[in-house]
Parts: sequence; C-alpha cells; structure tokens
Amino acid sequence: MAWAGVWAAALVSVAFIVFMLQNTTPVQVSFLGLHGTLPLAVAMLIAMISGILLTLVLGTARITQLRRLASRRRRQKR
Repeated sequence: MAWAGVWAAALVSVAFIVFMLQNTTPVQVSFLGLHGTLPLAVAMLIAMISGILLTLVLGTARITQLRRLASRRRRQKR
C-alpha cells in the first residue's frame, strides 16, 4: 500500500513539474494595490495554495464551532 502512495506521489510530482515548465509565460498580476509580473504557473500555484489555506482556516473554524455546540448540548443533557 505504501508503494502505491509513493508511485501516486511521484506521478503527481512529474505532472506538476511538466505543468510548471510548460506555463512560464509572464503575466501581469494586480492584487490589493500591488502590481507585478510572474510566470503563469507561479501565479496559479499561489492562487491554489491561497485557496487551500482559506478552506483549511474556514473549515477548522466551523469544526471548532460545531464541537463547542455539541459539547454544550451534552452538558445540558446531564
């Protein structure tokens, strides 16, 4: 099972490297008054990582909220 995970990670890594090498065209990026030029692959990578982090933060906040609510309800039933 571990080897399957290693192979899957290797294939995803190779595909990612190919993607990065094929998308080196510079693009103009503007965000909150900041302006700059980045390779397209880097801009997309930053956007993807930002989306993942935002999802993790909001998901963690919601799970914490639900756990507190469940804890309060368990204490009220006693």
